[in-house]
Amino acid sequence: MGKIILRLDRVMADRKIGLNELSEKVGVANVNLSKLKNGHVSAVRFSTLEALCEALNCQPGDILEYQPDGE
Repeated sequence: MGKIILRLDRVMADRKIGLNELSEKVGVANVNLSKLKNGHVSAVRFSTLEALCEALNCQPGDILEYQPDGE
């Protein structure tokens, strides 16, 4: 089974937005956003994903990537 890779760090860098600013815009605690950014979570709420997409002006596919086995 493949895995889902979080690319939040890349999107944040592209948008030149820091963790503190994004945390304020999305309404998610810094520590939780940091875990999400570093891929240390097993689930993401759709409401959080929606807020991230709105704050970063991006699509869910910009943040999430599916990586099949063997890649």
